Amino acid sequence: MGQQVLVRTALLSVLAIYTAFAAGPFAWVAIMSLRTTSEITADPYALPDQFHWWKYGEAWFNSNYETYFWNSTIVTVISVAILSICGAMAAHCLARYRFPGNRLVFFLIFSTIILPPQITIIGIFQLLVQYGLYNQHAGLILVYVSMQLPLTVYILEGFFSRLPQDLFDAARIDGYSDFEIFWRITLPIGLPAIATTVILNTIYIWNEFLFAVVLLVDDSKRTLPLGIPRFMGDHLDDTGMLATGLMIAVIPIIVVYVFFSEKVIQGMTAGAVK
Repeated sequence: MGQQVLVRTALLSVLAIYTAFAAGPFAWVAIMSLRTTSEITADPYALPDQFHWWKYGEAWFNSNYETYFWNSTIVTVISVAILSICGAMAAHCLARYRFPGNRLVFFLIFSTIILPPQITIIGIFQLLVQYGLYNQHAGLILVYVSMQLPLTVYILEGFFSRLPQDLFDAARIDGYSDFEIFWRITLPIGLPAIATTVILNTIYIWNEFLFAVVLLVDDSKRTLPLGIPRFMGDHLDDTGMLATGLMIAVIPIIVVYVFFSEKVIQGMTAGAVK
């Protein structure tokens, strides 16, 4: 019994240290976002004597942050929606239907994951210019979908392939079409895995900088990762406002994770589908 207590204490200590290491900087920035620069200068690690919520409104309306935020929201939501639907359909097809070249198609899709995105940026730039999609959100969305679709298919195919065949045989006997089987059987059962891809794709697209900085020129079309450096340049000496701006960028990711976290845990711990 004493040994079990010792092991448990050691594990909890490691967990506490890791949590403090991972969450500490975020908590510090969150606290600074509600303090003024003069208060931070006087005591960088103190708790707020007064919560300055007005700073969020100032950062939102006085720094073009609103435009950057909604641009990122539009691009991220549309991209993730397309990735979730198209990725789930492709994964369902590869997992449930056996056709000549099935594994070859899956290998070709999976092999694109190992390619660094930097080597494709010149070709993508030329294609978007050629088809009139340069400096357009539609073009950026297509790029994000093409970049993240292989990973999405890979994750979902592994999950869908474990679904028992009896479910699909029963649905076929009941007269379900292939389309109905996907929407009524595969999609509801696969929600934990889909939630995992939603979070991964949201984090990547929301924070993506390389393609956005190359493919978007107009300030009115720039996304949040492009707006943050400009915001930091405008408030270089205002540490408190910098923290506020960073928190505005982080909050949506936290909301998405909280909303989908339970499904993600189910997807990660599902050893088999009953």
